[in-house]
Amino acid sequence: MLRLDNTKKILLIRLSSLGDVILTTPLLRSLKKQYPRLIIDFCVREDFADVLRHNPNISNLILYRKDDSTIRNIKTSIAGSGYDLIIDLQNNYRSKFILTGLNTTILNFRKNIFLKLLLVKFKINLLTGKQGIPQRYAKVLHGFELDNDGLEIFSPDSVNADIPDADNYIGICPGSLHFTKTWPYSYYIELGEVIKLHGYKLLVFGGKREMHLCKTIADAVPGTINLCNNDDLYKTIVNMKKCKAVITNDSGLMHVASALKLPVLAIFGSSVKEFGFTPYKTNYTIIENRSLKCRPCSHIGKSECPKKHFECMVHLSPTMVYQNLTFLFSK
Repeated sequence: MLRLDNTKKILLIRLSSLGDVILTTPLLRSLKKQYPRLIIDFCVREDFADVLRHNPNISNLILYRKDDSTIRNIKTSIAGSGYDLIIDLQNNYRSKFILTGLNTTILNFRKNIFLKLLLVKFKINLLTGKQGIPQRYAKVLHGFELDNDGLEIFSPDSVNADIPDADNYIGICPGSLHFTKTWPYSYYIELGEVIKLHGYKLLVFGGKREMHLCKTIADAVPGTINLCNNDDLYKTIVNMKKCKAVITNDSGLMHVASALKLPVLAIFGSSVKEFGFTPYKTNYTIIENRSLKCRPCSHIGKSECPKKHFECMVHLSPTMVYQNLTFLFSK
């Protein structure tokens, strides 16, 4: 068994994506708490580096880009850095290529691919009772236990919010990388009207992929503040901190809200909580259509509904979501 008290320097690898990288932060913090002298470096894709850039538990960031010269430089840097241990939390062909030929102890994250396949293809659920992704990351180190705190995300003190303080902001994050994980935008508009009628101020969050979507929603609900930006994570953080609660699809911004310890109402379509990507150690509610035999249709998400009815989302009405929001406030 690996003895961490004899380990001086380690490298963690999780190249992408936004939520997956945020979900590594309990492991980083817990390692540093238990082994304060441990040097922890992290290899991450350049476009997700802001998640970790100000994390006090990391000594050095290695930035990954998909070009041959960068990958060669990374391989050379890792080989010469004297790591006692490398933890590969990505565990795909890209991370394996980076690590090929290294004479270093390497531990790999187990993705439960077979169990996911059983659930998606045959609806055989052997993932019930499995822990969330942060705990699964920690299981790479046999016997290692996480602390009881949640996710973390840090922004520079120099970044200021675009809105004043108020106690009635409700945030919505209407985007997702995949269609089957995205609640219909027309429902977000209806929900925004209900939120407005109950005296709350609607804030809309997203990145450059959601510019048109967020503008459409904000324009349809007068008084809405559109805080969508060109993937400026730090601006999103400081603005989102002011929310009373955040309503979101199963997306990276769901984990940002969780890291800020905000109440989260997560709308799940094709995805299910058994995959482990639920809000972590914050007050949350998941709303989903549990009556469908076709869920989940994918462990990642799809560009269209395979059954063409999209009942996993269209049967989740704005009224239902608002009722769950009021329940969330009472928890």
